[in-house]
Amino acid sequence: MAKSSRSKTSKAWLKEHFNDPWVAKAQEQGYRSRASFKLLEMHEKDRLFRPGMTVLDLGAAPGGWSQVAGQLIGGKGTVIASDILAMDALPDVTFIEGDFREDEIYEQILASLGDRRADLVMSDMAPNMSGNSAVDQPRAMYLAELALDMAERVLEPDGQFLVKVFQGEGFEEYRKALQSRFKRVVSRKPAASRARSTEVYQLGFGLK
Repeated sequence: MAKSSRSKTSKAWLKEHFNDPWVAKAQEQGYRSRASFKLLEMHEKDRLFRPGMTVLDLGAAPGGWSQVAGQLIGGKGTVIASDILAMDALPDVTFIEGDFREDEIYEQILASLGDRRADLVMSDMAPNMSGNSAVDQPRAMYLAELALDMAERVLEPDGQFLVKVFQGEGFEEYRKALQSRFKRVVSRKPAASRARSTEVYQLGFGLK
């Protein structure tokens, strides 16, 4: 992409971001990102959280989902968050910085769980988008597959899994994989998702 095209794209993104009512709402209500409202809406519909849960949040930075989870499960619950990017501390959230594909980080996550199994694994991970779907889609599906692998490793029997997926190549195969591993799978497109985005959340209930 030419430099001038990149500049136009960046300006358009910034304009959209600062004109976004969900961004303004997040700032007003003290949430770290507009993504908080996606999770709140899904919780309202699917009752994802309850007091005392153990939750693993993959791709957590800047912390919008961990923030919501911590508020909804209370002080007796546990939120373990991980991201390759740094994240400011949140009350009652254990943050592990690094790439969980690396053995050291993976083991840190398992050590933070200890003897507990997770009630919910959630992933809002996405690759850095280039704008080339032939490149971006495989990267996004790869992250979703990694999240599913982690969920199968740490979830308690009957646990739940929430993951962001992008519609396109590999999506149907991934959904079938979820259906083979969970008793029920539903799709969610929260109001705070940008309409033009192909993102759609998959929620698996009851790990088989």
